[in-house]
Amino acid sequence: MIYLDYNATTPVAPQVKKAILPFLENDFGNPSCLYPLGKEAKEAMEKARCQVADLINARPDEIIFTSGGTESNNTVIKGVSWALRKRGRHIITSQIEHPSIVQPCQFLFLEASEFEVSFLPVNSYGMVDPETVKKAIRKDTILISIMHANNEVGTIQLISEIAEIAKEYGITFHTDAAQSIGKIEVDVDNLGIDLLTIAGHKLYAPKGIGALYIRKGTPFSALIHGASQEMGKRAGTENVALAVGLGKACKLLKEKLENGEERYLAKLRDRLWEKLNKELNIIRNGHPKYCIPNTLHLSFIDLEGRRLLDEIPEIYASTGAACHEGKTTLSHVLSAMDVSKEVGLGAVRFSLGYMTTEEEIDRAAELIVDACKKLKIAHSS
Repeated sequence: MIYLDYNATTPVAPQVKKAILPFLENDFGNPSCLYPLGKEAKEAMEKARCQVADLINARPDEIIFTSGGTESNNTVIKGVSWALRKRGRHIITSQIEHPSIVQPCQFLFLEASEFEVSFLPVNSYGMVDPETVKKAIRKDTILISIMHANNEVGTIQLISEIAEIAKEYGITFHTDAAQSIGKIEVDVDNLGIDLLTIAGHKLYAPKGIGALYIRKGTPFSALIHGASQEMGKRAGTENVALAVGLGKACKLLKEKLENGEERYLAKLRDRLWEKLNKELNIIRNGHPKYCIPNTLHLSFIDLEGRRLLDEIPEIYASTGAACHEGKTTLSHVLSAMDVSKEVGLGAVRFSLGYMTTEEEIDRAAELIVDACKKLKIAHSS
């Protein structure tokens, strides 16, 4: 198996698994309890909170744990909109957002009816023009949500520029950083955002855990009500084991970024691109410069991406975002980029991780080239 689908999910890092295990066995206390077992669990939670905050240069009391990126995104769209509903009911987002942003926005428009949503277009690279954001702002705009890096083509948005516009107009600004965390530096102060989404299973932590950064003073209403866990912003007994795992993963990624190891991802990605581009008729999708270092999104001309991957069972990759697997229609991201159906159906996303090796890249390139040539011969005969 050659796993090249790290944007869909990552394996749990061995160090993360080791950190989690004690909290599934003997250290099973409830963080709300005052006896030693509970206090130890509480201390572990707060240590993890500090580790998450440290990765993005935030304060620990600005981090709440969630069940993942989808919950974090839903919490932002619904929570901020509810908190600011008396000020206005207009939301700005883009046409290439993850469904966990798109669907809550559509819910507010269709079910709450009094909310309006502007879905902004992108250019052929999948990038939102900050000026387009500025022109879309109205007197009743209360929230802007633009993803940091796209999960399909890897394009990085000009978040700091959009944040300056949002700040100029006094509008709350959120970015979904599920795909950028751990691959590039993410500093909430440098970006200038108010809220930020983190998904654990995208950064070598288990599934079922995520986090939401909420800058102090940001208008916010809880999505889940109950007891006062997570500073009253997310009710429910905390999953200490998974929070510890997320914290450990964030600590490991901070060390990798400090050591410049993201350059290793870019080196492997570029190696794969050079080998394939030399032999095949392909198009590279996404921005050539503003792109996360692990992602290579290609369209194979006159071939269907799904058919190509079926021909190479050793390689695990995606023909689009993992949430869209099984569909033969063009993804909403490629459609927004105005990619033709013929080119779009030939698309394959290869996303690498810190566990990917040079040998795997060389073998993958060899298998892909051979499969393409075989399919071309079969098609022409």
